[in-house]
Amino acid sequence: MILHGDLYFFIEYLHIKLSKIVALHNKNFQIMGMIDEFKEFAIKGNAIDMAVGVIIGGAFGTIITSIIDDLIMPIVGAIVGKPDFSSLYLVLKGSVEPGSTLEQARAAGDATIFAYGNFITVAINFFLLALVVFLMVKSINSMKKKEAAAPAAPPTPSNEEVLLGEIRDLLKK
Repeated sequence: MILHGDLYFFIEYLHIKLSKIVALHNKNFQIMGMIDEFKEFAIKGNAIDMAVGVIIGGAFGTIITSIIDDLIMPIVGAIVGKPDFSSLYLVLKGSVEPGSTLEQARAAGDATIFAYGNFITVAINFFLLALVVFLMVKSINSMKKKEAAAPAAPPTPSNEEVLLGEIRDLLKK
């Protein structure tokens, strides 16, 4: 036989258990909502377009690097005589043996070195990179203009226009 006090404790016990179950359900519901929201974000066109852009940008970077290193720099090297200027330097203070490389001059330790050659190499690479990208973008834009200049096919008449034309032709007869 359940006494009045025991019934109260039993109801309180059930209430606590049910509130824990409801809290757990709400927590699971929040997690599922977050998962759904993440899926919506990840599948959105903008995120996918950005990912594709990053991947193609990386591949495009290797193409540009190859064009500059393998095609343009040898021509610059043939004209100038030395495609890599990074070993050029000027001794501002101290003594360095004549004909020493930049690494040997820096290893001397007491010399103050003005290493301008690496800057020249980087500046030439940047200029060539900008030129190649400009030429590629210009050619792509000219192809787009040719596509846009192509006349569009005349629109097909709607069903109403066809019907009105048939009525006009019947009235003429």
